[in-house]
Amino acid sequence: MNKQEFIEKLREGLSGLPQADIEERVAFYGEMIDDRMEEGLSETEAVSAVGSVDEIVAQIVTDIPLSKIAKERIKPKRVLAVWEIVLLVLGSPVWLSLLIAALAVIFSIYVVMWSVIVSLWSVFVSLAACSVGGVLACVVFAVGGNGASGVAMFAAGIVCAGLSIFMFYGCKAATKGILLLTKKIALRIKKCFLKKEAAE
Repeated sequence: MNKQEFIEKLREGLSGLPQADIEERVAFYGEMIDDRMEEGLSETEAVSAVGSVDEIVAQIVTDIPLSKIAKERIKPKRVLAVWEIVLLVLGSPVWLSLLIAALAVIFSIYVVMWSVIVSLWSVFVSLAACSVGGVLACVVFAVGGNGASGVAMFAAGIVCAGLSIFMFYGCKAATKGILLLTKKIALRIKKCFLKKEAAE
């Protein structure tokens, strides 16, 4: 792929973003290709050294806030006619309530996901506290002359310590998974805005 094809594909992938951002990114990657060519690479080698257009577009879309993309998407391309404004106002009880309901459902799903993560971390903290408590209770029972209860409490503390170690790694993996899922969902939403813009 030559520089011109790369730039065209990059513009196509970024369509839907604010025009200033598109021009800034295109100029940046154009200069990067030129710099590599000045270092002695051929045009094709310089373009391939920059990276895949799809990966670059995904990174750029990830970096730009959703609010900025939505604002660009929602910005009217023309002045609305009077009858269109009247229809929007008259239909607002329907579309506004549906929009609020959709946002409430999305927000509640997000809150539930993070509530599960908080619950898992709470179980980890409880198990860690029980392991410390079991060892302390072992000492108390041993000093009090109740050796059998002390051994039982020590064993319970060790079991809780082992479970808390397993729980820590599970909680860590679950938290990373939810963060990754959140990032992917945000990227999908952003790409939906870009695809709609490109389709027009």
